[in-house]
Parts: sequence; structure tokens; C-alpha cells
Amino acid sequence: MAYDGTDFEDTDYTTPRPAAPTPAAGRAPSHEELSGQLTSTEQQLAKLRETQEQLERTRTALEEMRRRRGEFSHGRAEMLQALTRGVGLLNHGEFEARRSAEQMAKTLASLREALAHVERLNEQSWTEATWERELTHALTTIENARLEHNAARLKWPVLDGKTPAESNRDTPAGGLASLAELPWGKLCKLGFALTWPVAVVALVALGVFLMVLLKR
Repeated sequence: MAYDGTDFEDTDYTTPRPAAPTPAAGRAPSHEELSGQLTSTEQQLAKLRETQEQLERTRTALEEMRRRRGEFSHGRAEMLQALTRGVGLLNHGEFEARRSAEQMAKTLASLREALAHVERLNEQSWTEATWERELTHALTTIENARLEHNAARLKWPVLDGKTPAESNRDTPAGGLASLAELPWGKLCKLGFALTWPVAVVALVALGVFLMVLLKR
């Protein structure tokens, strides 16, 4: 079978394609040429708009990521400071509460012991021969119990029915704080009321001293 030389040629490459119409040099473009250029320009604009929209979406996503990252940094620093301070304050409060609980337990044990001693007093068991000695012992026991109770009242205002807030107001610091809240006029009046007896005594002493000098 005989082969022609053209059987091995790719007609896609060898056959020339019709070129896009271009205006001849020196003449105005035709309507078809202008339409082709307009179509090409519109296609390029559409691609540019699509690229712009994609870049806008990317910018919005980056701004959101930056905002969230800033929120994370600020929130982390804020919570580290707040939690560190809270842990420190609660550690101190826990230590004070434990110490207060230990002191209260000691006071409670002392009061229970004093209560047991008072409860064991029974005048029905006193005899004619021992009642004076038993009475002295009973009075001593009651006095010791009273001392324990008074000491506990000073240490724990709750024994007098006061709340912690009321006991804080009764402390000297609370009194100074309440004085600091008074207006200037009332503070002057209070100061005069506290100092005028001292001033009167000083004036009387000065008068007596002058009378002694004059008599000499």
C-alpha cells in the first residue's frame, strides 16, 4: 500500500487559522472590529471584578482573624492578671480562715471545758463538814468560767449576737473611717467639744500660777 507524504502531517498545525480581523493600516475600524474589542474589554473587566471580589473576601477574612487574635491577646493578659490576683487573695483569705478556725476551735474547747466544770457543780452533794470548801471551789470554778467566757466574747463578737460587719464598725479602724466621712464643720465642733475641757483646765492652772506670782 502506497503512503502519501501528507498522511503524517497534522493539519491542525499545518493548516493556517484565520486571524482576527484587524483594521488595515490607515483606515477606521469596522463595526465588527469594534464589537470584538468591546467584548474582549468586557471579559477583562469581568475577570478584574472577580479578582477584586476575591481580594475583598480575603481582606475581610484577614481583618476578622486580626480582630480575633487581638481579642485573644488582650483577653489572655486580662485573665492572667485577674486570676493571679484572685488566687493570691483567696490564698490569703484561706490562710486567715484556717487560722481563725483554729483559734475558734481552741476557744470552743475552752468553753466546753468550762461548761463541763460548771455542770459538775452540785450543791446537793455538799455536806455540813465540806460545804464551805466546796462553796469556795464552786465560786472559783464559776469565776474561771466567767473569765473564759469574757475572753471569748472579746475575741468572737458573734457571742454577743453581732455580725462580722457590725464588729468591724465597732473597731477603731471603723471609727476612724466614720470620722473621716464627717464634714469639716462637724469635725471642728467635735474637736472643740473634746478639747475645751483641757483648755479650761489649762486656763485655771495659768490663773492660779499668776495669783501665786502676784502674792509673792
